[in-house]
Amino acid sequence: MSLGTFRGVPRNDLGHLNTSGRPDPDAVFHRANLPRTGLDDVPAAATGVMCSVALYLHEGDLISSLTFISGATAGGSLTNQFAALYSPAGALLAQSADKTSEAWAADTAKTFPLATPQRITKSGVYWAALSVAATTVPTLAGSLGAKPVLTGEGNLAQTSGTGLTATAPATIATPAFKRHVPLVLAS
Repeated sequence: MSLGTFRGVPRNDLGHLNTSGRPDPDAVFHRANLPRTGLDDVPAAATGVMCSVALYLHEGDLISSLTFISGATAGGSLTNQFAALYSPAGALLAQSADKTSEAWAADTAKTFPLATPQRITKSGVYWAALSVAATTVPTLAGSLGAKPVLTGEGNLAQTSGTGLTATAPATIATPAFKRHVPLVLAS
C-alpha cells in the first residue's frame, strides 16, 4: 500500500509527527515521536530495563543526541543512565556515555549526546532508547499508545532487557509492548 512516499502498514507511518520541517530558518533541527501537546506524566521502565520508542527519521538526517523530558517524579539515587539509537531492525547504531549518578530533577529535559553521530541512510522507523538504573526511576513526559492490532503493525513503545547498567545491548531482544510512550527529541 502506498501513502505518499510511505510503503507499509498505514498505522506505522509516523512521518507526520516530525516537526523539523518548519519554515522558520532559525528553528533548531530535530525529530520528535510525539507532538508537544496532549502529553502527560508516564512511567519510564523499571530500573535497569530499556524503553525504546518508535521514531521516524529521514534519509540524510544527522542524529547526534537524544533528549527525554522527566515528568512530575524526579530520579532518586541514580546509578546509571544512557540513551541509544537503534536501526529499524533493532541493531545498536550508537549510544551515549553513561551519566551515572547525575541528578535528574522533575520536569527537566535531559540530553544524551551519542558517542558517534549517526547519518541516516534510509528513511524509516528507528528506535530511540533510554535506560535508567535508580532507586526511583523518573517519570517521563509522554502519551498512551494502542497495542498493535493489524498484521505488520509495530509497537510505538516497548521494553527490553533487565539489569542494564552502563552499556546498551547490541540488539533490542524480545521487546514487550509498552502502553506508555515517552516523548523523545532527536537532534
